[in-house]
Amino acid sequence: MKKTHYTQKNFECRRSLGYLIRRLHNLVIPNAESLFADADITFSQWVVLVSLRDGLASTAAEVARHMDHDAGAITRLIDQMEKRGLVARRRSTKDRRVIHLEITPAGKALATSLTPRLIEFWNTTLTGFTQAEFETLLSLLTRLIGRLEEQPTLKAAS
Repeated sequence: MKKTHYTQKNFECRRSLGYLIRRLHNLVIPNAESLFADADITFSQWVVLVSLRDGLASTAAEVARHMDHDAGAITRLIDQMEKRGLVARRRSTKDRRVIHLEITPAGKALATSLTPRLIEFWNTTLTGFTQAEFETLLSLLTRLIGRLEEQPTLKAAS
């Protein structure tokens, strides 16, 4: 039998996963962006570089999907990064319609040089969390993402 975590009686905004995740996002993004105020790239550009470096995405469409950004905006961002020599576009040898993105050595070096800013931010933010709590948090968030990725988008009952 399926466990019911929320009911009409216990559902309130401050205990809603949706609210908490959105609030977390709204707190993290401005902080992360401010870490790049004096950098050669923006936080969004850094995310693109790290996504390519770590194999999370290999096309502009995949980057847009992972970042939840408009494909046109991502294309413009990648255009800027390509002009600066941080990424390169390569046409797929299997499907000529597909353009793969590759991080260049300059892009890797820049991403690597800026990563300590995020490491310091998260280590400061996680002060007071034990290693076990940190590992549990990562595990639970990973599981939640997996569950959301495997289920079809739900429509509100009419």
